[in-house]
Amino acid sequence: MKKVKFKGSAILNPVPAVLITSKNKEGKVNVFTVGWTATVCTRPPMLSISIRPERLSYEYIKESMEFVVNLPSSNLTKKVDFCGVRSGRQIDKVKEMGFTLGDGENIETPHIEECPVNIECKVKDIIELGSHHMFIAEVVGSLVNSDLLDDGGKIHFEDANLISYCHGEYYPLPSKPIGKFGYSVQKKKRKK
Repeated sequence: MKKVKFKGSAILNPVPAVLITSKNKEGKVNVFTVGWTATVCTRPPMLSISIRPERLSYEYIKESMEFVVNLPSSNLTKKVDFCGVRSGRQIDKVKEMGFTLGDGENIETPHIEECPVNIECKVKDIIELGSHHMFIAEVVGSLVNSDLLDDGGKIHFEDANLISYCHGEYYPLPSKPIGKFGYSVQKKKRKK
């Protein structure tokens, strides 16, 4: 297959589509959509989000140094899109979308109850990169809907109907795996 050359471009796709909640010192809460997020460390657990400095949430997060990553289900896709294209400077997106806010467990910023997974974060560093600044944050707590947990405590993300974002479009994540970590080198089980 012939390759087509592209000038330097961030074409890493798909990415998770998440809703970020933030709260300023006056107690105002904003929500916006982020596609540029990543796990960056295991111990301590850390992740990153990249935000344009002109965004309202940028101001709130830089002020409070905390935020919540809310993982939405596919039934929230239209709300995810709305929160990504409308500004919190003109509209109260939490109210407009009818989101229920739950109190933070380890931080002051609330989470979105309608999202099955919520990840509470405290900012450790902000790196100014260009069009976006990267917020590196420590995960200080997570909330997961109980119906996603099995008896052994394993989280079944496949049951959460999470969504991804790929080159301008939203996609549901598949519910069936095509492999698991380490399966390529796993020894075959012997029959008794």
